[in-house]
Amino acid sequence: MSESVYPPSTKDLAQKRHELAPNTHAAFQAFSQTVFADGALPAKTKQLIAVAVAHVTQCPYCIRGHTKGALRHGATQQEIMEAIWVAAEMRAGGAYAHSVIAITAMGEEAEHSN
Repeated sequence: MSESVYPPSTKDLAQKRHELAPNTHAAFQAFSQTVFADGALPAKTKQLIAVAVAHVTQCPYCIRGHTKGALRHGATQQEIMEAIWVAAEMRAGGAYAHSVIAITAMGEEAEHSN
C-alpha cells in the first residue's frame, strides 16, 4: 500500500507543466507570489490560511507545500495544527449546516406521501 494515486512532484513534471503552457504558468507563478506576499495580512497568516484551505480541498501537494511555507514564515507546529482543526470544524460545519436540505426534503417527501 505504499503506492499513492498522487505522483510525486518532481522537477521534470514541473518543467513539463511549464513547457505545455509557459505564459499561463508564468502568470500563475506571479499571481501566487503576489497573493502570498506580506500585505494587510502577513505572509505567515496567509500560509496558515492556505494550510487550512488545503485540508478542506484535500490537496496533498498544497498541504505539503503550504505547511513548509508556514514553517518558513515562522509558524509553529501548534499554529499549523490549530489551522488544521479550524479546517476540520469548517468542513464538519458545512455538513451540519447543509443537513437542513435533507431535513427539508424529508418533510417534502412526507407531505407528498400523505
